[in-house]
Amino acid sequence: MKNTILAILAASVALSPLAAAAEACSNAALKRVQAAGKLVVGVKADYKPWGFRDTNGDIIGLEPDMAKAVADTLGVKLELVPVIASNRMQFLQQGQIDLMIATMTDTADRREMVGIKGPNYYASGTAAMTPKALGLTEWEALRGKPACGVQGSFYLQKIEQTYGATIVAFGNAAEAKQALRDKKCMAFVYDDTTIGADIAAGGWEDFEISLPVEDFAPWGLAVAKEEENCALGQIVSGLQYSWHRDGTLIALEKEWGVQPSPFLSEMHERLADPLAQ
Repeated sequence: MKNTILAILAASVALSPLAAAAEACSNAALKRVQAAGKLVVGVKADYKPWGFRDTNGDIIGLEPDMAKAVADTLGVKLELVPVIASNRMQFLQQGQIDLMIATMTDTADRREMVGIKGPNYYASGTAAMTPKALGLTEWEALRGKPACGVQGSFYLQKIEQTYGATIVAFGNAAEAKQALRDKKCMAFVYDDTTIGADIAAGGWEDFEISLPVEDFAPWGLAVAKEEENCALGQIVSGLQYSWHRDGTLIALEKEWGVQPSPFLSEMHERLADPLAQ
């Protein structure tokens, strides 16, 4: 398996503009994974349906399924490590994980810290879950009012600076949503796909997405910065192209009850293999 992976990688990289950079790589991450016989991936454990714990305490979800696909491609076992927004990049930088697939928005400043490999696998917008009884329709209604969010989420700064909301940050989404139920804040600010999935799953009949969804942004999986153009980075990049082309991500979206994403549909249409149609 090791020789097969490296042979495929060498053939593809040799034809790319990154060939010179790839030749200089030590490919330490891939060698470490192969020596250990396992791929260690950081995923969310509190972010249903992207990554959450089942009744047995095991982490499951759409992104763990993506991680399993990467491990299967490498021919190794999978170890999932729970991460949160405030520590996921540090886990990569410190070598505690080999790969991170954890609902991370792809931003310029994050690309300075970790290796985010394209194409992006998903995109979402900033939304707010609010009590129906309040009848909120504009973000300005949050000015001077408490809004709950998750520590490390990039959009909280804008909600605070642009709309004047008072951010109450929590370590995870479950705590933030409970604070909303407990009336400690007027809104729970998160991504639209997850809030939509929560409402669709039931138990949130008194709440709604009442404010306009804005700032649609792509999500990226990441490797350590020094591995971005090396073997592991090239492999996960190739897999993402494949998942868009063959509809894997759309199938996972449907399997996990995520509302159909225009982003995935557009990417599939753009990258679909015409010979397979």
